[in-house]
Amino acid sequence: MDVTTLRIAATVACFITFIAIMVWACLRSNLPAFEEAAQLPFVQD
Repeated sequence: MDVTTLRIAATVACFITFIAIMVWACLRSNLPAFEEAAQLPFVQD
């Protein structure tokens, strides 16, 4: 196993992680939690 193979494996792993995060962020089931979090800066103490 040489350095090029390790670089390819790291790139593929990062790409899969990125796609997984994008899918998670776009799921409609997360929308209420994201809407609530978006309003946090505007909540008065």
